Amino acid sequence: MTPLTRWPGRYTDRHGTEEIVFESDGRELIRTTIRGVRFEGPTMDSLGAQTGEPPEPAFTFLDGDLWSCLLEWELTVPVEAAGRPGRLATVHCAARLQYPTETENLTVTLTLDGHEYRATHLDFEDALNEIANALPGRARLRACLSCAWSDYSPGTHGMMTGLACFRDAKDAYRRCDGKHGPDGIFAIWPRRTELVQETWRCEEFEHRTADRGYRGPFPYPA
Repeated sequence: MTPLTRWPGRYTDRHGTEEIVFESDGRELIRTTIRGVRFEGPTMDSLGAQTGEPPEPAFTFLDGDLWSCLLEWELTVPVEAAGRPGRLATVHCAARLQYPTETENLTVTLTLDGHEYRATHLDFEDALNEIANALPGRARLRACLSCAWSDYSPGTHGMMTGLACFRDAKDAYRRCDGKHGPDGIFAIWPRRTELVQETWRCEEFEHRTADRGYRGPFPYPA
């Protein structure tokens, strides 16, 4: 079992701001405690109270998930530059969940060597792609989103997670040549090892190349 990673964070809503800590397994588990209430879910926009009925009116919920708030957390992502993988970038994430308009956005700020690279989108895929394209020189992220063995379903995906890892089906994934057909992503989708978060990384990480999988290289051409 993978140990949980702790992310320092902050929760803000109409009642005020509270420093919190998120715990995650890098896949589909995120949990935290806010004002004495335990929350858990697969993504930041689907955290549900684990104590039965939602504790109204201390929080606002949308279909049982915590909304009308700002969730912030910080993590680190390895960055490889000039062929050296030992550098760490700090990544600050801010998910703003608005209700009753049911709108959300994600702002990701990566800090490397004192410089900030910021992007606001609906999900980690687009935010990290914009940042990766803005990194200086030949700096590259070492995370699941940029790994040779990861891919999304051609259908829509949410703010985070939903990224399939094919590390246990590498031969099949190497042959992936599009959506359909015997070697299409739909055909090999059931052979995925698991679903992971974009910012996670395991020991089998390899940089993504232009000829790999359904979605091609990372970052995507600007």
